[in-house]
Amino acid sequence: MNQIHKHPHPHKRSFLQLSALALLAPAALLASAQQAPAATTTVEAEAVVRHHAVLVEAVYADTLAAAKDLQSAIAAFVAAPSAEALDKARQAWRAAREFYGQTEAFRFYGGPIDDARGPEGRLNAWPLDEAYVDAVAGKPKAGLINNPKFRISKASLSQANERGGEENISAGWHAIEFLLWGQDRSETGPGERSPDDFIDGRAPNADRRRQYLAVVTELLIDDLSFLANAWAPGARNYRAKFEQGGRESVRKMIVGLGSLSRGELAGERLEVALNSQDQEDEHSCFSDNTHRDAVTNALGIQNVWLGQYTRRDGSLLQGPGLRDLVAAKKPDLAERTTAQIAASVAAAEAIQAPFDREIAGAKDAPGRLRVRKTIDSLVAQSKLLVDAAAAVGIAKLTLVQP
Repeated sequence: MNQIHKHPHPHKRSFLQLSALALLAPAALLASAQQAPAATTTVEAEAVVRHHAVLVEAVYADTLAAAKDLQSAIAAFVAAPSAEALDKARQAWRAAREFYGQTEAFRFYGGPIDDARGPEGRLNAWPLDEAYVDAVAGKPKAGLINNPKFRISKASLSQANERGGEENISAGWHAIEFLLWGQDRSETGPGERSPDDFIDGRAPNADRRRQYLAVVTELLIDDLSFLANAWAPGARNYRAKFEQGGRESVRKMIVGLGSLSRGELAGERLEVALNSQDQEDEHSCFSDNTHRDAVTNALGIQNVWLGQYTRRDGSLLQGPGLRDLVAAKKPDLAERTTAQIAASVAAAEAIQAPFDREIAGAKDAPGRLRVRKTIDSLVAQSKLLVDAAAAVGIAKLTLVQP
C-alpha cells in the first residue's frame, strides 16, 4: 500500500445535468418481500421535507453518539496501550462507521456537510497516503507523527489536510483507521498494527502517535457536532432554511440520492476499484470495512426514499418520504423505484470481505460479479430517480460526474 492513485475525491467532483449522463444498462428489477407498499394518500412536499429534517437530525445524532463511544475507547487505549484496548477501539470505529455511512445520502447539494465551509474533506476524504501521516514499510521516518517540527493540534491537522496534494489526508475517519490498523499488507485480512507502536521505548515517537490519535479523534467529534447542530430543531440554522425550502428542498433530496447512487457509490467507490483491481482504490482499505461502507451508503439512500430510519437504540423512525410523494403521482414508478433500491441494498449486502479480494481475478470471478451486480442495480435506480423527480415536477437535476 505505497502507490497512490489520484482519482478525484468525492468532495471535489464537478457537476453536470443528470439527464445527460451515459448510464449503464439497468439490472433486473427485484421486488422486496419485506418492503411496505407505497402510501396511497396524498402527501404534501412540505411534510416530506419536514420529516426529512427529523430523519437527518436523528442519523447525525446517532453518528455523533457512536463517535463519542469511539473517542472513549481511543482514550482508554491511549492511556494504557494493549492488544485488548486496541481491539475495542477498532470495534468502536467499525460501529460508528455503520451510522456515518448512512449520512452520505445527505450530501452533494451544498448542505452543511459539503458546502464551501463544510467539513466533508476533513471527515471522509480518501485515498490516504499513509506516509503523509506515519511511518510505512521502507520509510521508518515518514509522516507528520515522525516530524518533531510539526505541532500536533486540531488546527494544525486541519490545515495539513490535503496540503500539497489530495492524497495528503491528515484527518478524519480514514486517518483514525490507519492509526488503528496500520497498512493492510495482507490478502486475507485487514492491517495488523501492533499496540507496541503506541508504547514508549518500543517504537519511535510513540508519545506523538498517541497524541495524534487522540487529537484527530477530537477533531472528528468537532466536525460531527457541527453537522448535528446544523440540523438541530428550533434554531436559526440550515435546518430552518431547509424546512422552508418546499420544492427546492425536495430537489436537493433527490439530487443527493441520485449523486450517491451513480457518481459516488456505483462509480467512484465500486466501479473504479473493480476496473483497477487495486487495493488503493478501496474505500476503507486498512480495516477491510469497504463492504460495509457500500451497504450503509445504499441503506442511507433507502432511508431517505422511504422516510424510515432504524435508530441506534433499535427504534424505527418513520414518516412521509420521497416514495410517498412520487406514489401520489405515479404509483407504479414509486413501487419500481422502491424495489430497485431494495435490490441495491441486497446486492451490496452480498459483497464479501475482504473487498480487495472481491475485485480481484477474471471478469467472471464470483466476487467481481457480486460487485458488478451492485453497480448495475445502483445505476438502474439512478435512472428511476430521474423519472421520480420528473413525476413530481422537478426537471433540472445535477449529479456528480461518475
